[in-house]
Amino acid sequence: MPRILPTLGLALALRYATFAQAPPPTLTLTLQDAMERAKANSQQLLSADIASRIAHEDRVQAKAALLPQVTWLNGFSYTQPNGPNNSIIFVTYDGPRVYTNMANVHSDVLSPGKRADYQVSIAAEAIARAKAEIAARGLIATVYQNFYGMAVAQRHLKNAQLSLQDAQQFADITRKQEAGGEVAHADVVKAEITLAQRERDLQEAQLAADKARIGFAVYLFPDFRQDFGVTDDLDKQTSLPPFPEIETLARNNNPDLRVAQATITQQTFGVRSARAGLLPVLSVDYFYGIQARQYALHDAFGQNNLGSAVVATLNVPVWNWGAARSKVKQAELRLQQARTDLSLSQRQLLSNLNQFYLEAGVASRQLASLRHSLDLSDESLRLTVLRYQAGEATVLEVVDAQTTLATARNAYDDGLARYRVALANVQTLTGAF
Repeated sequence: MPRILPTLGLALALRYATFAQAPPPTLTLTLQDAMERAKANSQQLLSADIASRIAHEDRVQAKAALLPQVTWLNGFSYTQPNGPNNSIIFVTYDGPRVYTNMANVHSDVLSPGKRADYQVSIAAEAIARAKAEIAARGLIATVYQNFYGMAVAQRHLKNAQLSLQDAQQFADITRKQEAGGEVAHADVVKAEITLAQRERDLQEAQLAADKARIGFAVYLFPDFRQDFGVTDDLDKQTSLPPFPEIETLARNNNPDLRVAQATITQQTFGVRSARAGLLPVLSVDYFYGIQARQYALHDAFGQNNLGSAVVATLNVPVWNWGAARSKVKQAELRLQQARTDLSLSQRQLLSNLNQFYLEAGVASRQLASLRHSLDLSDESLRLTVLRYQAGEATVLEVVDAQTTLATARNAYDDGLARYRVALANVQTLTGAF
């Protein structure tokens, strides 16, 4: 009866592994496929793109404010008469009834504030576009982590199945050896304990694969679905460029630096805009049309009601209790803060770049060692099992070799994924290479 239990346990574990899986995948995604789907469904990327387009419209509006504006004025004014002769109480009007139908062209000929605001809007659009790129690069890193996390989880599941097969084979060997009187029952007990552990490992690996798939689905689909898989391209290696090349790419193509630099530009023109509050503004208005007591081209005496007028206005700020100077000081402080932020961004970029590059370099160099350890562990288990069958090794040596092989398999796959994710982290600073 005790010999039947391990076989029954193996059957139950395989049965769990079969029914716990999601429906068979109807869609197999490459990394590029996953990237395109994530970009189409990313709320953060969509919000950043909308913010960029809003900033573009702000720039269009700021530019339009610099250009002449045309307005068609239509109006009617009624003033209380001062007696039967139609004289009026309010002397600013020509008569009790005044009709207006004219075109007005307005232009701020001299407006330093509006010109500075236009430059501010240009810088703001550049900031919004850079932030959209930051969001896109962050999404790429997220997709890399989830894609290869799912690929590694699938590999770990296969590794757990292989380890379970190894444990089952060794349990069969111990039972046969015990039946032949070659080993003690303690060896069978140890083998069955190891087999039970491998069954639990398989269940955990299946759970990890399911969780990785479910978590990744959030980024890929507008609805919830699990019937998909990913292409395992972990064995396809991408070389890491030399650090000087990486550093040059980061300095020339880093959106965080562009945000900091554009912010300085924005605040520089913000200072100019604030100082414009201390300067005069010259406006010119040209009117053409009718503004008369009769809604007609000619009055009762045959005189022409249709005509034109030009009004020039020079507004000179004289006193506002120091508000304009306070705005200038405020803008200068913002500019000082922007320069400080740029310095920090530059240092942070170099720090992150060195860390990510070192991580990628170590991950790359360890791959050969991890592969060699995997090959040695495989060979060690094979030889240890042969020595055990020949009576030259103990059950503990076989179990230790099995554990070492299982660890080596997972470690190699983790190393492959670590290198891919490290490359993605570097590319968040440099762009694709």
